[in-house]
Amino acid sequence: MSTQVTLYGIPNCDTVKKARTWLDANGVAYVFHDFKKAGLDASMVKTWLKDIPWDTLVNRKGTTWRGLSDERKASITDNASAAALMVELPSIVKRPVLQTSGQPTHVGFTADLYQQIFKN
Repeated sequence: MSTQVTLYGIPNCDTVKKARTWLDANGVAYVFHDFKKAGLDASMVKTWLKDIPWDTLVNRKGTTWRGLSDERKASITDNASAAALMVELPSIVKRPVLQTSGQPTHVGFTADLYQQIFKN
């Protein structure tokens, strides 16, 4: 049985580029889901939130977050409010998100992290 690997992100993000380069260089077959073009849906985000805390998954350092009103920022307090925000504004998701069948969902990229995930 082969492992399904999906990398979620946007193609021009530097961290996504690094993750894709690592996967390619290490011969890991994956599907790339461009969530700027293909979007995100609530069930996808809900699945991620089982493994990743909402305050890790929401990128509060990026320009999308900084562009929100203080009132809107203050309203993001739990999985439900964070999921609604991520579906509405996919750019607010910390990237990349990596899903592999049978493993927890991961966010972000370091070579060490990916080495651990794919050490077979």
